[in-house]
Amino acid sequence: MDTSEYMVEISHLCKYFELKGGLTLKAVDNVTFKIKRGEIMGLVGESGCGKTTLGRTIKLLYLPTSGTIKFNGEEVKPKDKIYMKEFTRNAQMIFQDPYSSLDPRMTVAEIISEGMEIHNMYSAKERRNRVIELLRLVGLGHEHANRFPSEFSGGQRQRVGIARTLAVNPQFIVCDEPISALDVSIQAQIVNLFKDLRQRLNLTYLFIAHDLSMVKYISDKVAVMYLGKIVEISNSKEIYRNPLHPYTEFLLSSIPIPNPRTEANREHIVAGDEMPSPINLPKGCSFQPRCRYAFDDCLNSSPELIEIEPGHFAACFKAENRKSST
Repeated sequence: MDTSEYMVEISHLCKYFELKGGLTLKAVDNVTFKIKRGEIMGLVGESGCGKTTLGRTIKLLYLPTSGTIKFNGEEVKPKDKIYMKEFTRNAQMIFQDPYSSLDPRMTVAEIISEGMEIHNMYSAKERRNRVIELLRLVGLGHEHANRFPSEFSGGQRQRVGIARTLAVNPQFIVCDEPISALDVSIQAQIVNLFKDLRQRLNLTYLFIAHDLSMVKYISDKVAVMYLGKIVEISNSKEIYRNPLHPYTEFLLSSIPIPNPRTEANREHIVAGDEMPSPINLPKGCSFQPRCRYAFDDCLNSSPELIEIEPGHFAACFKAENRKSST
């Protein structure tokens, strides 16, 4: 059994898509971070920033253009079929839309047991018992086993998707905006289910979302992504208390405060213009066209992700200047 501190180690990971006309879309560009065992890392950013592509590349649903992915201390081997079967079992993914990710022609029992059959886990009788066990674990009952996805609500379908993921006893799960398609009243229930399963089964998550308040609630560490790059990483409390990157400040200012008087009087940061096209990135720092702090360095070169404070990394010249002045 591997005893390394980190379950997932991403180093200089890139995923580029070649488009017509010789254009290149840099969906994931030189991303580096690590996820400890049993940790929940939140990944946040606006739509189109590359969050989902990063999650799918880590899961190897997309093959990386360059860079390395280590799992349990060992570099993944996409071309090794035997290795990939075991990696696929240990690293699972929960998708955003719980309806389109479930085969409408299969019963819940068939959906959940499919992975167990592929990986030759348990006998037929044991698989049936395991299906019932998993349904109860995610808050459903044995009576749901023979129903079809169309007979469930969105929240129930997502619970079925979670049960399917857990069926093969994974160690690491990429959660790709697993609550964004659900009603607000259901979202908290699903997030609490994720937290409970982490404790019960010693799971490790990459939790992708655009709801920063929910990410703060569930995550131990948070990475902020903008146009294919990680621009800030720190533990959850620190990044919400002391954001170092202007983009993180902008995202946090958009979280509504449930107190009308406080909400009316606080500063709302406005990021100028819309997000640039990832096909035609601006020169220098990619955030500089929208940044209220931009200066000459930001226009001419791109900042690297460096440690500004202990355990707190940011890719920002303003943050670097703050570090050098202390």
